[in-house]
Amino acid sequence: MARTQSADLDRKKFFADPIMVTTIAVLIAFLTLFILYPLAILLVDSFVTDQGPTLSVFRRVMGMSNFRRAITNTLKVGFLVGIASALIGLLFAYVEVYVRLRTKFMGGLFKVVSMLPVVSPPFVLSLSMIMLFGKSGIITRYLLHIYDNSVYGFWGIAIVQTLTFFPVCYMMMKGLLKNIDPSLEEAARDMGASRWKVFMTVTLPLVLPGLGNAFLVTFIESIADFANPMIIGGSYDTLATTIYLQITGAYDKEGASAMAVVLLCITLFMFILQKYWLEAKSTATLSGKASRARMLIEDKSVTRPLSILCSLLALFVILMYICVPFGALFRTWGYDFHLTTKWFVQVFKRYKGLKAFKDSFILSLIASPITALLSMIISYLVVKRKFKAKGFIEAVSMLAMAVPGTVLGIGYIRGFSAGVFRTGFLQGLYGTGAILIIVFIVRSLPTGTRSGISALRQIDKSIEESAYDMGADSFRVFMTVTLPLIKDSFLSGLVTAFVRSITAISAIILLVTPQYLLITVQINEFAEKGAYGIACAFATILIAITYSAVLLMNLVIRYFGTSRNYQES
Repeated sequence: MARTQSADLDRKKFFADPIMVTTIAVLIAFLTLFILYPLAILLVDSFVTDQGPTLSVFRRVMGMSNFRRAITNTLKVGFLVGIASALIGLLFAYVEVYVRLRTKFMGGLFKVVSMLPVVSPPFVLSLSMIMLFGKSGIITRYLLHIYDNSVYGFWGIAIVQTLTFFPVCYMMMKGLLKNIDPSLEEAARDMGASRWKVFMTVTLPLVLPGLGNAFLVTFIESIADFANPMIIGGSYDTLATTIYLQITGAYDKEGASAMAVVLLCITLFMFILQKYWLEAKSTATLSGKASRARMLIEDKSVTRPLSILCSLLALFVILMYICVPFGALFRTWGYDFHLTTKWFVQVFKRYKGLKAFKDSFILSLIASPITALLSMIISYLVVKRKFKAKGFIEAVSMLAMAVPGTVLGIGYIRGFSAGVFRTGFLQGLYGTGAILIIVFIVRSLPTGTRSGISALRQIDKSIEESAYDMGADSFRVFMTVTLPLIKDSFLSGLVTAFVRSITAISAIILLVTPQYLLITVQINEFAEKGAYGIACAFATILIAITYSAVLLMNLVIRYFGTSRNYQES
């Protein structure tokens, strides 16, 4: 009886706050319209034809040898990249957390490597791989005198994706290793176990769920990746590139939709496995923080080989990124290495570079604050409020993480150029800048939401409850109490959304029209043509923009962030 009265009181209190009810209604409408609806249209296209419900589209698609080959290729690359990235990430994390590094250089090197994939376009390493190891590559042609080397295909994609995604695994594993209580390992050492035996019997079992989590995250990223297979894949088809070519080359929208549904099913299955099983298992295995500081390994027989191996890998990754600006400064890569600025000049004079940067910058700048604010609102509702649709909002906002960009792009084409909305404002979205902004928001929403949820769970409920007791409504509490307390997460989400938007390619390449020139689409176009000088010039300027944005964010957080405010008070 008391529980029923309490529930009725909560319900009355909830509906007495019109701003809260309106916000939830708008959020549900946004998530349904721009995440669920495009995916639903894909399913309808796949199963329903003019003759009614049928599996004929799937039968036709499954009968295509190139599609069956693409599925096998995608899974092979995904598994290899997932395993390699997780193991290399674990190696880097172990060296940073367990080994006493002799110089600060190593620590700085690790930070640079972990940051580079965040601030660069997703296909930069593909360009570098071709320029270093292709037929005109500096290493293969000029150092090793190999004139017929090909980097295209399975190994090219696998190496590039591993180097792109392992820093994500490194950051995940670093946090897990830091949370292991050192007394568990030291007890095994005191009983006479070697370092290798301690690692295999104590450390590895503790981080195994986290390692599996890192594998699945990388696997999802790998099979959903479009840009790298497009540039360095050659004739090695993956699902993402096959779907793109099916809609742009064969003009088979129904077939592309069916292929997209297959890819979506794979990524959704892996996402559910990662999110609701392995992530929970990892949290249960490692709870809380280490009880005291860890005694770092100083044994040279351990520190030297591990440090050298990590340093070589890190330097190789940095070399790959350094290739890009040099590719823009050489007259003709592979033949004429005289320095020139002609590619940068041509970017702006001949190839409408100013328009490309302006369009990309403005659209990303509009999308990023909306994304950051939406992320914080969703995080606040999920963590701090109780209502029936809470699970729906959390699940759908995170769903975008599991939807490959190519799949989302086709869903938007089918949903907003035809679909249910054949007339009116929503049908008019297709081909406009607004739909590109919406895609940017949807793609960046899960990252900001996860960050916001983590930050909000650390705030005591009594702080906000006291504001409610003084008569403040939910909007005032959120703006004056909650948001200032999670300012760091908001600023971080703002810049992350900007960087992800301005470097996006897979979702927008199908939606962009001649009215808008986007930097990543230009880079992809010139890289496909083999015009590496122009592609590198575009990429160099883009990296400079994104890196500046991240540095600016760090500066703002340092001087205006929550932590500084606490220190001053």
